[in-house]
Amino acid sequence: MPDHFHVLITPQESLEKAVQCIKGGFSFRAKKELSWSGDIWIAGFSDHRIRDGQDFEVHRRYIANNPVEAGLTKRAEDYEYCSANGRFELDTFPRRLKHGSFDLASGAAEAAPFQNKVTERMR
Repeated sequence: MPDHFHVLITPQESLEKAVQCIKGGFSFRAKKELSWSGDIWIAGFSDHRIRDGQDFEVHRRYIANNPVEAGLTKRAEDYEYCSANGRFELDTFPRRLKHGSFDLASGAAEAAPFQNKVTERMR
């Protein structure tokens, strides 16, 4: 995406530290290699904790289809910077997440409104 990115990560440190490394590393390289002198990022980020295998798959598909929804390509596989194109090595599904649906009776909170919209659109 030209103006933002989505990523599914399992940070070893805090999420904030992981995002700081991603954004800081990109900024450093852009300024050094492209002689970029302007701002690159806005402050902060949005996050969502993946609850289970179903939630993981919903977000994986949302990310893959983002360039299609934005009108940048007709197929996610054709977008150069998308993990759906098969050019990038992806990690396996996180072992500590449960595959299958998440039982709300277990005490988990309902998904945020954004998550519910994504889930409905991806069905």
